[in-house]
Amino acid sequence: MKSQFLLDSNITFLNHGSFGSCPKPIFEEYQRFQRELESDPVEFITKKQPKYLIIARESLANFVGCQARDLFFTSNPTYAINVIMRSIKLNAGDEILATNHEYGAMDRTWNFYCKKSGAKYIRQNINLPVVSKEQVIEEFWKGYNQNTKVIFLNQMSSATALIFPVKEICDRAKELGLITIVDGAHVPAHIDLNISKLNPDYYTGTLHKWMLAPKGSSFLYVKPELQNDLEPLVVSWGYESVAPGESQFLDYHELQGTRDISAFLCTPTVIKFLKDNHWKEVSRSCKQIVLDNYQRFCDLLNTKPLSPITEEFLGQMASVPINTNNPAELKEELYLKYKIQVPVMPLNGNYYIRFSVNAYNSQADLDILYRALEEIIKTTDLIQV
Repeated sequence: MKSQFLLDSNITFLNHGSFGSCPKPIFEEYQRFQRELESDPVEFITKKQPKYLIIARESLANFVGCQARDLFFTSNPTYAINVIMRSIKLNAGDEILATNHEYGAMDRTWNFYCKKSGAKYIRQNINLPVVSKEQVIEEFWKGYNQNTKVIFLNQMSSATALIFPVKEICDRAKELGLITIVDGAHVPAHIDLNISKLNPDYYTGTLHKWMLAPKGSSFLYVKPELQNDLEPLVVSWGYESVAPGESQFLDYHELQGTRDISAFLCTPTVIKFLKDNHWKEVSRSCKQIVLDNYQRFCDLLNTKPLSPITEEFLGQMASVPINTNNPAELKEELYLKYKIQVPVMPLNGNYYIRFSVNAYNSQADLDILYRALEEIIKTTDLIQV
């Protein structure tokens, strides 16, 4: 599979989790759409693009388990959460309950909203290491009180790479009458996803990470009864349209004037690539490599796993606690000297080296990382063990 990707062969790439990597056949389809756009921009944007977009949306909806009329494409999950943030109406003192494991851009989005509205963003502490799903659920709900109006939860943490029990939390939130917002940036084509069964009010995920789409392809799902309350982040031709489409919801959020949406239009090709290459089996093999190596890296770094080493908590990436006083320099050392692309993730005053495993990786790649860390421990003071 490595030959299918455009990655630099001189780099040991263990950072799929940050921005993904697009295979050649999908990237070629992406460029084909761009060339078609440039060959006759007027014809493409006014006539072809709307039809292509319907096909792309229908294929994505079928893949993630919802109705095509209930989602629209966005450039990234941060954009999607900003759409929600601009539309929900909370009063001063109302609370948004999240965890202290959320993605930094999302924390900033809600902090911005709270400064404007007077609402409060509660980053409920989830203790590490996680010992069970029940522990996470119990600790999360300790942050709930009569002022809680919204729950916001990542299904898979960026920094710690842990899978959260979102289904159980969403079910309980519904019983309490709370708005549920799920950040599933790392989920599609990585771990099982059926939005209808999960039943959140809002769900956002990426295509350009584990689905392998070109950069800048994500989506936002919105429950039907909330769609007309969602204001467009960008007001354009879809607002009070002279030629309304199938719904105000899609008009408001899909029609934004001139922009290149070729990444969105590749979705049917993305899904076909995954199917043709038996991606569930590929993903299963990658997950096994993660499980086989997690404790090994903890032993090297003299740290403890963040959770039980099982598929209940881990997917195709894992974050290993690392003791370092200079995470930025450590990352640069790994890249410049050893040609390894791997992040050192900060969260709540701690650091984690997070390796991702995808189809283009093998055990040999993790061995390269292991030997590099081993040498850095022996020859520098960048890592304390």
